[in-house]
Amino acid sequence: MMTSLPFPISEFDARLERTQAAMRKAEMDALVLTTPANFRYFTGLDSQFWESPTRPWFLIVPAAGPTLAVVPSIAEVVVQQCVAGSVISWPSPRPEDEGVSLLASALNDLPRRFGKVGFELGREFALRMPVLDFLRLRDLLKSEAVDGSPCIWEVRNIKSQAEIGKIREAGRIVSRSFASVTESARRGMTEAQIARDLTVNILQGGAHTVPYMACASGPGGYDQIIARGSRRELQDGDVLIIDVGATIDGYFCDFDRNYAVGKISDDARRVHDAVWVATEVGINAARAGTRVRDLWKAMMDVLEAAGMRGNSVGRLGHGLGLQVTEPPSHSAADEAVLEPGMVITIEPGMEYALGKMIVHEENIAITEDGFAEVLTVRAPREMWTIN
Repeated sequence: MMTSLPFPISEFDARLERTQAAMRKAEMDALVLTTPANFRYFTGLDSQFWESPTRPWFLIVPAAGPTLAVVPSIAEVVVQQCVAGSVISWPSPRPEDEGVSLLASALNDLPRRFGKVGFELGREFALRMPVLDFLRLRDLLKSEAVDGSPCIWEVRNIKSQAEIGKIREAGRIVSRSFASVTESARRGMTEAQIARDLTVNILQGGAHTVPYMACASGPGGYDQIIARGSRRELQDGDVLIIDVGATIDGYFCDFDRNYAVGKISDDARRVHDAVWVATEVGINAARAGTRVRDLWKAMMDVLEAAGMRGNSVGRLGHGLGLQVTEPPSHSAADEAVLEPGMVITIEPGMEYALGKMIVHEENIAITEDGFAEVLTVRAPREMWTIN
């Protein structure tokens, strides 16, 4: 067993027990997991080998008993050192049969009570195996292949205090780094330079990885919030946004900060203040028992009163954990109800002129007493200034 597991074994045992209870309720005999986040959730495995698409990995969660990992031979030793009940392997790469027959055999050997095996077919999941292999596997199974994603999200959406602690630590590290940007950034520097310096600062501050960093700028606002920093040089009157997803033991913080470059327009300051206030309203509205769509409306009311022209982002926040975005989506269509243990982002943003938007984001956890704990260091109401 690895000595560097991020949690005690009891944490993994509790995850397995809760998932198996959800599976029995959904009448599934097994779940098959293929994605890095789900594999890590149940085993504690941290490996950059996922960057290689050549070899698929499989973790079987049966309705009762320990897990079974079906992995390429190159991964056998490291998976044995993690929290996996047992491990079997095949000599990969083997394009004609990348573990499909071995996986089918293992699944067909399990007790069949309901005749259903769940896969990552639903919301915010994607199989990490060739589609043709999945179709072949489905034909080899004695059971029906069904969507197992509701069982997974039922468990992963509710974080333990240990998981929340990882996100809180990541948020504190990035908060300190965000505050240092005004000391290192200057007019005339490119977005890319500033983002690169910030990445180094975050890693030196103790984050394990910085998989996500978006950066954009423009006079009085910006027209997008998802691209990497460009070669554009900062100019007087710009608003700069940097949005960071950094991790501790795989758990993400995800939030942004806005910076005024020199003197910005009164409109930009007014809109930033409206977005800051909408964030405050969102934090205060986020309580156990609140419907996500009601949380969205509380923020949207503030933005519309401030003259919002549109919201190309499509939502005002989302869930957070081992993935930089998880369910729910803060929108009018999401019927999810907030529960203790959920970690979400509060992310109001508004377009206030053609090609100009300002977005703000904080991370919160719903506590056992039903209120919101801010896991990031709350941004100041007035934008930081880059001279």
